[in-house]
Amino acid sequence: MTKQIRLYLILGVAALVLLGGGAFVGIRLLTDKVNEAIPQADLLGAQGSPSGSAPATPGQPTPSPTPPPGSDIKGPLNILIVGIDTRVSVKDWVPHADAVMIMHVNADHTQSWITSLPRDLVVNIPAFQPAGFGGERTKLTHAMSYGSRIPGSTQVNNAQGFQLVAKTVSAYTGIQQFDAAALLSFNGLTWLVDSVGGIDINIDMDVSSIHRAPTGKYRPTCGGCEHGYSGPQAQYKKGMMHLVGWQALDYSRQRYIAGGDYARARHQRQVVQATIAKAFKTAYMTDFAAIDNTLKSFAGAFVFDGRGHTPMAFGYALRDLRPESVTQVGLPGSGAYSGGTYIGENLNGIQSSYFAALRQDNLGQFLVANPSLTGASAG
Repeated sequence: MTKQIRLYLILGVAALVLLGGGAFVGIRLLTDKVNEAIPQADLLGAQGSPSGSAPATPGQPTPSPTPPPGSDIKGPLNILIVGIDTRVSVKDWVPHADAVMIMHVNADHTQSWITSLPRDLVVNIPAFQPAGFGGERTKLTHAMSYGSRIPGSTQVNNAQGFQLVAKTVSAYTGIQQFDAAALLSFNGLTWLVDSVGGIDINIDMDVSSIHRAPTGKYRPTCGGCEHGYSGPQAQYKKGMMHLVGWQALDYSRQRYIAGGDYARARHQRQVVQATIAKAFKTAYMTDFAAIDNTLKSFAGAFVFDGRGHTPMAFGYALRDLRPESVTQVGLPGSGAYSGGTYIGENLNGIQSSYFAALRQDNLGQFLVANPSLTGASAG
């Protein structure tokens, strides 16, 4: 298995599961099919100056022989991944950021930390002229909705919405510049998990699905019913369980459970680990026909911004990153209230020092001192 395949598997599975669906971020092929298949757009817009994280540095003098694309991507990196709920079946639906994830890579590109922010995190969303938005303090998920609006039109622009999410996350975390970005939608996880034969996961609590029946079919909508759906529910019982694709997606989406969105994030990290482990035990990643089909299937569900670099260039730059060197981080939080009314979620204070350590590329040492934040059980 090539080193680039390892990197793309990590990014792809993490992005897919942490958003509760999504698209394979990319897979190293023997040709330029990755760059051709994956749509690229300006997701980050104008950004501030770097804050403890060096951006990719195109345009350096070219030595002889010509180096591989991506060899000029240096220093610690921050990659912003946003998963959106488009609900194309619902008329006039505007996208919401259902998952926001920051992937930090250390300076020598051998370690990485993936941190998710709660979708309902209460933040200051700044004014955003392209959407005619004046700014508001509200849930992070709404940054995508507000930013994607096109004044005078019923259409939406997802890339534009991403830019407002990026500005909001930058203001909250102090990360002034992201080095790459990925925009993902609900698709792909089912196919990926099924392609590796399903996953075995230790379910840590009983979970009842809002969305699916035991057969895997979507539950019918029902006015006045709990959460808007009726009928039998798919069940995920505590203990070891084998999940096929639709179950992995469904289990990853449930948040009306004990622990709420923090429990969902924990379950997402568990599925990340199980899927990576299963894929690396199979021959799937050396089956280039399957990889090619994956690209074709997921091209419509994924957009990439490498700030002038292609997905393949990032694959080369991060070629030494191994699955076992990627750490999942869960930041603790609790409900936020105003006048006794729930308004969203607040993180519980440690995020300030956590993001300071991230900006200083010092997460390894910070997490040694705060081990409860890491692993599948964190959060």
